[in-house]
Amino acid sequence: MRSFSLLITLLFIGFSTNAQISEIEERMVDHIDAINNEGLELLIESVNINSGTMNIDGVKDVADHLIPHFEAIGFKTWFESGAEWNRAGHLMAEHIANEDAPKILLIGHLDTVFEPDSPFQTFEMVNDTTAKGPGIADMKGGNIIMLQALRALNEVGALEQMNIKIVMTGDEELSGRPLSLSKKALIDAAKWADISIGFENGDGNPKTANVSRRGSLGWTLTVTGTPAHSSQIFREDIGAGAIYEASRILNSFYEELRSEEYLTFNPGRILGGTTVNQDAGTSSGNVFGKSNVVAETAIVSGDLRAISPEQVERVQKKMREIVSQNLPHTSAVINFSDGYPPMAPTDGNRELLSIYSEASEDLGFGEVVAVNPLRAGAADVSFSAIHVEMSIDAVGMSGDGDHTINEVGFINQFPRQAKRAALLIFRLSQK
Repeated sequence: MRSFSLLITLLFIGFSTNAQISEIEERMVDHIDAINNEGLELLIESVNINSGTMNIDGVKDVADHLIPHFEAIGFKTWFESGAEWNRAGHLMAEHIANEDAPKILLIGHLDTVFEPDSPFQTFEMVNDTTAKGPGIADMKGGNIIMLQALRALNEVGALEQMNIKIVMTGDEELSGRPLSLSKKALIDAAKWADISIGFENGDGNPKTANVSRRGSLGWTLTVTGTPAHSSQIFREDIGAGAIYEASRILNSFYEELRSEEYLTFNPGRILGGTTVNQDAGTSSGNVFGKSNVVAETAIVSGDLRAISPEQVERVQKKMREIVSQNLPHTSAVINFSDGYPPMAPTDGNRELLSIYSEASEDLGFGEVVAVNPLRAGAADVSFSAIHVEMSIDAVGMSGDGDHTINEVGFINQFPRQAKRAALLIFRLSQK
């Protein structure tokens, strides 16, 4: 591994701050520089702990690794078991000091998509500015950036007057069910808060952050037709069969809904024939059906992503209307499952981005603009956004290749992101 003393020297070249930051903010910035090596060592240790969502012990180990560091700066911490929703659970922390100060919720997650059988398990330097490792960007880097920012606030005494709650979920990558249980701690904290800040990595670009994220929910289309010899299909008393009806519905979705802005809907799996068995838990199934028999059953499973609750409701209504217009002697029903809610682009969210961008510019790091929501997937911050006055996400680790064995984090951006976050939280606390 390349020497970190040399690496940090390279990282700080050209990282001068702007005269527009205050004296206390300058001290925070200096402290982040001073503890950057320590933060990077914590990041390496965290990345090297396997915490695939279903590695219950590993997810808990990541929490145990972080807890002493939050406690060292005055946070009360605990681990909330996820046994009720078949997951490890969540790291919870709080620092409640001043009834009159804003209530700020900080959001992270402990798990990754890389289970113990993945070949991708360890931190590795790629070059002087880039490192690779499982979850380095999504989102172990963001967790440590959060900690670094809070350490800086604590160093200058600013944390003493702040109200902060932290929720680091253990199942962001594969949420436990029901969501009413697995996301309850996050939602309860959001109902307490005025502001929520997610330390995910967004599109990986340090020049962007999220003021909106599309929600994601599942849908299942079940179609029934009249079985018969294929030579009799379309007969007045037999009709079109289940597969033709499923095809009509999917084509109508495509024709009537694909032009709507920020909306996507994807049929990811289709099964059709005389006998259909689906295992939703394993996303698989089996089918029996002869080419000379009119199909009796078809099942299609997919997802839907939209920018606001209003768009979700409108699109669901339209999909149900399309499903109800059946071909002769067929019937169909569409069911929607719980998923991640959308994070709509509100005025409050835009205002929070403006504060964040101003802090970045005052630090000399340039403007931060909103990510196009088409480039942003669902995230835990969406469960908080509807309950707070303002919300932002993607203030964590910059990187690329999420969810692949090529996932990297841009180590040269690590201290910058911590400084931006520290100034954002500090300035919010002064309002």
